[in-house]
Amino acid sequence: MVTRVLLTLSLPLLLAGCLFGGGNDRAPPRAPVRPDPRGPVTLDLPTSRETQQCYADLSRAQVRFSPLPDRDYGGGCQVIGAVQLIDVGIPVSGLKAMRCPLARNFIAWMRHAAVPAAREILGGELVRVETYGTYACRGIVGGSAASAGRVSEHGLGNAVDVAAFVLRDGRKISVLGDWSGGTAEEREFLRVVHKSACRRFTTVLGPEYNSAHANHFHFDMGGKSFCR
Repeated sequence: MVTRVLLTLSLPLLLAGCLFGGGNDRAPPRAPVRPDPRGPVTLDLPTSRETQQCYADLSRAQVRFSPLPDRDYGGGCQVIGAVQLIDVGIPVSGLKAMRCPLARNFIAWMRHAAVPAAREILGGELVRVETYGTYACRGIVGGSAASAGRVSEHGLGNAVDVAAFVLRDGRKISVLGDWSGGTAEEREFLRVVHKSACRRFTTVLGPEYNSAHANHFHFDMGGKSFCR
């Protein structure tokens, strides 16, 4: 009789353990990504060989830039080996700190993909690229449940979001308006520059990835190779 009572009492507890993931089956919720309100801490780090080579590559490409101090912003956000682009030949809006290899590949993509594609497909001269920026201390937006709470590559100064392209004749081709709703030439142009980016950046995301990228192309140099 005692044994039967113990089993009766234990069964709900066992079921509860299965239903609610007892032990280590369920990870605790991650804290949101937030910069330290006290402000960034400047890090005293030696300049890596990779960054030194990148500086040399930018100078060789006749790019005006300013090296930025390495900083820890708290919340997992750090910007190391970054530059501020000053003059790359074509005005670009919204750029903040970006890691040097990202900056180098972004310039190459503009010069060798966006500029010729605008000329050959749209019959115009590209005079401006509009972005939603580079560095921002935040988590991943529109990712999977597994990525919840993880620092975005933007939080490392390792990503840039491209929103639109402006031609000398005043035409503006935007990801939001023209990926699906533009002319045949505008849609082709956006797909060509998107595909070209996949050869220069580690991760490339656009409108066909998810709704969070309906209005821009996301380029970054982190993680595993992925293009969508």
